[in-house]
Formats: sequence, C-alpha cells, structure tokens
Amino acid sequence: MGLLVLLGSSVQRLAGIGFALVCGPALVLLLGPGDGVTLSNCAAGVISAIGLAGSWRQVRLARMLPLIGAAACTVPVGAWVAGRVPSPALLIGIGLLVSAAALLVIRGIRAASLRGTRGALAAGAASGFMNSAAGVGGPAVSLYAVNTGWTTREFVPNAQFYGVAVNVFSIAAKGLPHLAAPAWATTAAGILVGAGVGRMLSERVAERPARLVVLALALAGGLVTLGKGLWEL
Repeated sequence: MGLLVLLGSSVQRLAGIGFALVCGPALVLLLGPGDGVTLSNCAAGVISAIGLAGSWRQVRLARMLPLIGAAACTVPVGAWVAGRVPSPALLIGIGLLVSAAALLVIRGIRAASLRGTRGALAAGAASGFMNSAAGVGGPAVSLYAVNTGWTTREFVPNAQFYGVAVNVFSIAAKGLPHLAAPAWATTAAGILVGAGVGRMLSERVAERPARLVVLALALAGGLVTLGKGLWEL
C-alpha cells in the first residue's frame, strides 16, 4: 500500500490533482469502499497541503470561494449515499464515476455552463459529492479550469487549495478510516516520499504526457473497480 500511496502522491504533487484517480480504485479494492475512499480523502488532503505550503500566494481566493461553498453543500450528500449503498453497488458507482471522470478530462469537454460563477458552482457541487462518495473530486474542478482558460501554473496552486478544503469537509462528514498503526505509518511515508518525487518530476516531465499516463491509469482502475462490483452482485 505504501508504494501505491507514493505513486498517487507523486502524481498529485506534479499535477495538482490525481491521487484518487490513480490510487482510489486500488485502495477501494484493498480496503473496501468506505475506508478506501476515506483514506484517499486523507492522503489527497495532506499532499495538497504540502504543495500549498510553497504556493499559497498564488491562490485566487475570490475565484475559489464559489467552488468551495458549493462543495461544502454537497459533501454531506455524498457521505450519506456512500454510507447507505451496499458494497457491490458502491463499487459499481465508484468505477463508473472514476471512468467517466477520466474520459471527460481526456476529451477536455468545453461548455459555456462551465464558465463564470455558474460554472464554479456547478463544478464545486459535482466535485463535493464525488469527492465524498468516491474520492474523485478533482476532475470536475479540472474541467472548470479548462473552460475558464487557466494555465497549468494557475491551476496547480488553486487545485491544491481546493483539495485541502474539500477533503477536510469529506473527512469531517465521514470520520477517519479504520486502519492499524503500521498502515498509517506506511501511508505517511508514502505521502512524504511521493511529495519529494513529484516535486522533482515537475521540473523534468512535460505536462501533457504525464497527464495522459495519469488518466490512462485512472481509466484502467475505474474499469477494474466496476468489474469487481458487477462480479459481486
């Protein structure tokens, strides 16, 4: 599990999002939907905070407030759904959400409804629900950023700021995952090492190839999770 967290942390530190897309499906398969998604929330929140420590001056607070406000309203709904849906159905839902999110970001959907304050509210609401229920809040924010015309340099610090907020909301709504002390230690080590690796990669790896690899891994993980859910029905 430590190597898995290291991989996801590296991706998140490199691109601003991606921990749950890469690691979420595997953590769900290892720990179950409840603890797997909540651990994704914890790790993504911490790695976002680490990245934000060096870039908080670049955050556009006024632009982020509608996103965060909308997410705060829908996170409890996602937590409520995740706590009441049977495990096979939840696996299917997570697999579908991860796969659909990856495909939407790959296609770079353009829509007028994803711009301005209205777009921020829509993206935040979708992201909050998906983050709490399935651990994948980043793609909705990424689509908003694409349609708003943000550069990568603008997106990463703002995505990290948003990641801290939405994951704090999600953990507050659901509580911490039930893990033994060694698992927590392994997770912490993976986050710290992954943060360092991601920072080094950000200076050496071109953005587009790296993002395509991340999304391909996410799509594969989502499809595997969907298949497991269908198998357990």
